[in-house]
Amino acid sequence: MNRAKDGEKSMREMGKMAPVTLESVLAKENLNAAWRQVRDNDGAAGVDGRSIERAQVHIRENWTGIEAALLCGRYQPEAVRAVEIAKSSGGVRTLGIPTVLDRVMQQAIHQQLSPVWEPDFSEHSYGFRPARSAHDAVKAAQAFIQAGKTWVIDIDLKNFFDRVGHDRLMSQVGQKVRDKRLLRLIGDYLRAPRELPDGRRERRTQGTPQGGPLSPLLANIYLDPLDKELEKRGLSFVRYADDIAIFVASPRSAERVRESIIAWIEQHLKVEVNRAKSGSGPSDQSALLGFRLYADGRMGVAPKAIERMKAKVRELWDARQSLTSEQLRDQWQRYIRGWWNYFKLADWRREVADLSGWIRRHMRKCFWLRWHHPRGRLNALKRLGVRGRALGHAYSARGAWAMALHWTLQQALKNATLERYGFILPWTPTTACK
Repeated sequence: MNRAKDGEKSMREMGKMAPVTLESVLAKENLNAAWRQVRDNDGAAGVDGRSIERAQVHIRENWTGIEAALLCGRYQPEAVRAVEIAKSSGGVRTLGIPTVLDRVMQQAIHQQLSPVWEPDFSEHSYGFRPARSAHDAVKAAQAFIQAGKTWVIDIDLKNFFDRVGHDRLMSQVGQKVRDKRLLRLIGDYLRAPRELPDGRRERRTQGTPQGGPLSPLLANIYLDPLDKELEKRGLSFVRYADDIAIFVASPRSAERVRESIIAWIEQHLKVEVNRAKSGSGPSDQSALLGFRLYADGRMGVAPKAIERMKAKVRELWDARQSLTSEQLRDQWQRYIRGWWNYFKLADWRREVADLSGWIRRHMRKCFWLRWHHPRGRLNALKRLGVRGRALGHAYSARGAWAMALHWTLQQALKNATLERYGFILPWTPTTACK
């Protein structure tokens, strides 16, 4: 990967990389690739209400006029649709969902700009970059800790994506993009108003709205000077988008570096640092991208990530959902397989393994409630092989949570039975060997 990166840099330095222009963005091959990416990502409609399928028809029928407007500077991006999503750390984050056409155009711009900046981006930057992932960032952090840098400084940029300064960002983009028409179009995307659920529109004078394909690259461009400053100081760090963690060997160093870097960010990037959420301490009292990194080199799942998973378990095994057992199974498998595919990087798994019985208890509780009444429970227990006097527990007055721990229901819905019907726990040996 380093050789490829060096090769790209050499080509750029030798002037062999063609400059990015509006024409290169609008090249057929580039647009087709952008369309495929947006189509594969699917996503919701923007303020125009057009789905992927409807947008495809609209673009095909009107492309001549759209292209002409883009080339002469008359094209005006639509407003972005405001959508609130829950933040993993609590509260909500507001996304700005562009129309499908504007997503295609942003993706086309991204595809042209990314190769220009990628060769110069820091090796310590991992978010939204090709061939890099959150796992790579966590492994790099683990290596710093194993080297003795067990104190971590967490820097929290307050509402970063909503606070990015447009003038500063466009000045940075303008260092490598000379086509004024393309610069104007990028600026128009930054300033596109946000349409609220009640139909009101908010003007945007700062920020790069999350939800569009261009926003992550622009965020990395904006924060690249911070990466360079940290490198110049010889600091060990990882950055994943606006998540910044710096690793040092002592609490004294941590406090000194913390104050110095916060001052630099606020002076040079003009971004407010949330001091209440920015702190320093032993690595095993912190979390990085959902993982807890212990001083002895082990990696576990952070407590907040465990709590979020437990909240999701309660939600997915709520018996009031109008879903069939097969739909419950499929919904559960989608979630838990995705969760485990991310967190199986952890080599300290006790916190996860300890949840197994608790999760299965929620499953059994859900099914007990879905059997509704004594006769339904009696029939279900019979189908599951319960015989004799144990069937009398179908008429038990115990609550569902208590019954989920009762030996009769545990006999009916054994761990192996739950596994056989697809109600899996991917970290258990029976699931792992499938």
